Order: sequence, then C-alpha cells, then structure tokens
Amino acid sequence: MVIEDIFGLRVGDANIIRNAGAVASLDAIRSLLLSRHVLGTHEIVVLGHTGCGLEGLDDDDLRARLERQSGQPSKTHFGSFGDLDAHVRRQVERIQTHPWMGQIPVHGLVYEVETGLIREIV
Repeated sequence: MVIEDIFGLRVGDANIIRNAGAVASLDAIRSLLLSRHVLGTHEIVVLGHTGCGLEGLDDDDLRARLERQSGQPSKTHFGSFGDLDAHVRRQVERIQTHPWMGQIPVHGLVYEVETGLIREIV
C-alpha cells in the first residue's frame, strides 16, 4: 500500500510510521511521541487494512515454529488479531492513553483493499 497515494499526500506532508499490523507497539509509540513533541505533529491516524497477514494468525504457533527452525527461544509478540475493527480501536486507545501523548486527535481507519474505500472506526 502506498499511503501517500491513498490519502493524496506529497513527501513531507505526513510523518508515516509503518509496521506489521498497525500495532501501537512501544517502538511505534516512541516514534509517535517524537513526532508529536519534536516535529509538531498535530493529528495521528492508525490505518489498518483488510487482508492483513496478522489477522487470524496465531502468535503462539508462529513463535513455536520459529523457535523450532532457529533453535532459539523467544518471547516475541507479533500482534495477531481476530477482529480488524476491534484491533484498530485498541491501537487508538493505546496511543490516546499514553501519559505523554497529551491531547491530540487520534483516528482509527480501515482501508478496504478490495474496494479502495476508507472507513472510520469509532
């Protein structure tokens, strides 16, 4: 997905932080805090999409498979989920409730790959 094309953005219009599953991980939140407080970002969008590879994935099964292949144990959490809308809602909440984020609009959106439409999650 080319985020700039979806939203009609040009380079420099937005600070885009991407990761698998649109997960508001500690590192993603760290980047958002820097964007907010150093670069002056005034709005945040969490954009999930249909057909995401993490939807329906089983973290435990994947971790076990990778541990068998590598011979190394890991506590890695991949961020799998079953319900895309609920997942996006949870990520928005994680960002909104971070004590350093302050009052900033955080929107949850889903890009429907099949139709090209974007819908807001409320």
